[in-house]
Amino acid sequence: MTTHKVKGGGGIQIHVSETGNAKGRPILFIHGFSQCGLCWSRQMNSDLAKDFRLVAMDLRGHGLSDKPTGAYGDSKLWADDVNAVIKTLSLDHPILCGWSYGPLVILDYIRHYGEDEIGGMHFVGGISKLGSEAAMSVIASEFASLVPAFFSTDTEESVRGLEALIRMFFARPADPEVLYLMLGYGISVPVHVRKALFSRAIDNDDLLRTIRKPVLLSHAIHDTIVKVAVVDQHVAAMPHAQTDLVADTGHACFWEGASNFNRRLRDFANGLSRERTAVA
Repeated sequence: MTTHKVKGGGGIQIHVSETGNAKGRPILFIHGFSQCGLCWSRQMNSDLAKDFRLVAMDLRGHGLSDKPTGAYGDSKLWADDVNAVIKTLSLDHPILCGWSYGPLVILDYIRHYGEDEIGGMHFVGGISKLGSEAAMSVIASEFASLVPAFFSTDTEESVRGLEALIRMFFARPADPEVLYLMLGYGISVPVHVRKALFSRAIDNDDLLRTIRKPVLLSHAIHDTIVKVAVVDQHVAAMPHAQTDLVADTGHACFWEGASNFNRRLRDFANGLSRERTAVA
């Protein structure tokens, strides 16, 4: 595993981890709210590394990336972070794979930099809008009830909220080592960052309708955080999107059902390679 520090939007340092086949198709993994790049360990340490260049970034405010105040409301900053990783690491038409909040960051990038420099997109239990009744319509009420705890400066309340969130990632009880690993890097995200992420008001419906690059939508049927109904909304806007509805996992389907997830991602990536060869 190689690590990098990349200068992102506004000059902040973005932490990036990389492994795999340096000559393979790049896959850039973008995690969700109050997580970090370590959540992709079941992809980074899998047989995907034999064929693909695997890159995981810590979003601004998360993991080992910088955590400034007042640097989360501008879509262009998020876009600049992703663009900086792509350009600094010379990622050749990467697949952007985003979980939960991650697709919002992918769409920030698309809005400001377009699709030309990427190969495709993979939304995993993902949302594409925030800050409206329409956005909340696909958010489960149990998750919404935890939001005040995410914003609390009381340590015990904050930890209780984050632990409840992590338990909701899985259809089956998480092993203690997994639960407390994720809780550890969840707690490391400052309250001001968590609050800023949910303070954004974003509607990407206009943008979704313009996307022409291949898209894969993976979503757990019984996701208790983001309702599976969001897939229908995304397909309505992107009728060319492929769908992968996953049984027997929770919101973190890439972790709980890693082998099936990795196989589907491999098939998607290989399909892009065949398309590119045919065009060439």
